[in-house]
Amino acid sequence: MTDMKIAIIGAGCSGIATIKQLLEAGISDVTCFEQNDRVGGNWIYTSDSSHSSIMATTHIISSKKRSEYSDFPMPDEYPDYPSHSQLLSYFESYAVHFGLKKYIRFNTKVDKVLLGEDGRWELYTKLADKPEMYDYLLVSNGHHSVPRHPDIKGNFTGEYLHSHDFKTKEPYTGKRVLVIGGGNSACDCAVECSRVATYVAMSMRRPHYIVPKFMMGKPTDTFNDKLRYIPDIIAERIRRTSLKLQIGKYEDYGLKTPDFPITKDHPTVNSELLYALRHGKVIPKSGIVKATGKTIFFEDGSNENFDVIIGATGYKIATPFFDPDFLDYSEADSIPLYLRMFHPVYHQLIFIGLVQPQGSVWPLSEVQARLAAHYIKGTWHLPVDIETLAKKEAEKISLGFLKNIRHTVEVHFTPYLDSMMKEVKKADKKSAGR
Repeated sequence: MTDMKIAIIGAGCSGIATIKQLLEAGISDVTCFEQNDRVGGNWIYTSDSSHSSIMATTHIISSKKRSEYSDFPMPDEYPDYPSHSQLLSYFESYAVHFGLKKYIRFNTKVDKVLLGEDGRWELYTKLADKPEMYDYLLVSNGHHSVPRHPDIKGNFTGEYLHSHDFKTKEPYTGKRVLVIGGGNSACDCAVECSRVATYVAMSMRRPHYIVPKFMMGKPTDTFNDKLRYIPDIIAERIRRTSLKLQIGKYEDYGLKTPDFPITKDHPTVNSELLYALRHGKVIPKSGIVKATGKTIFFEDGSNENFDVIIGATGYKIATPFFDPDFLDYSEADSIPLYLRMFHPVYHQLIFIGLVQPQGSVWPLSEVQARLAAHYIKGTWHLPVDIETLAKKEAEKISLGFLKNIRHTVEVHFTPYLDSMMKEVKKADKKSAGR
């Protein structure tokens, strides 16, 4: 273990947690490659188009206490839902506090990764004359950097952009804007545009649960966590009833009531959209049939003119450093990874943070990194039937969530965290008994 060289791709919230956990486990030959000049990944806001998909007004949709690292609480003065600048400061403080920066090569993008004949990983960067060799590769490059665009039939002659490139509301002043999608990014774009645009509409092909950020006076994820020990069928009734008491009927907002359980879909958490809908600042529309010039035809038979379309239709899972013939999840509707992190064939390839939780990702990345450290140390082992188990996990996701490409890496936050902690505690016990 002391001779093992570990490479990490990405120094975002998952990458820095990975460095910290490896070091804490006594694994010191660690190199993290980061294309930016600082830690924070997607939370590094810039007004220009970049890797980051956050906008100037972004706040997290999971609460402070359900989003912090287990041994590094967020400052007391932070609000229930911190802003992107507060989060970036938090990640920076985490990196400084645990002395992580000296293990990170900033401004160093990994261009190519190959698996050598000796089973080691060859990493290529523009800053090195030859590849560097590593025994383990931990990928934590995030999954919100490569946009997935909507398929609009016809020819729209107005301005089009993906929500990834939406930064501020000012460019849409006085314009007629159509936002496609019903997720968190779509809601944020619609609300921001509604402050300055002449007209804003949202096109949603299917019903979504739009959930307020506070439920019965508490952050929604904190409220939901209290239901964890209640049988699912009863918990679902409580969720539906409490949501209806809180916001009323979706039809009053011009929306359709979903005919599936709340936990079957990734949550859309946004109180402001509900306000904007009831005030007529955002108009809900059905799915798009086609575009002709600036005219959009909808499934309900209506048509309207728009100056701008914003596609808020999610992201592709991108691993651009791998040859697509070797590994490519960008269009996959099933991703068989054991425990959502271990590759079933290449056992020295580990993904950290490749999950889409109904909650915050970095507490899950932290526990994934703890288990990865045990695996590298030899105090935890992969099962012999890892391929079968990885496939079963992927099938479980397909059954547990709506059939949608956005759910290929979806997990329920608390059950997943509990299951991972169970494995970590077994490994901790074995390590302590050595």
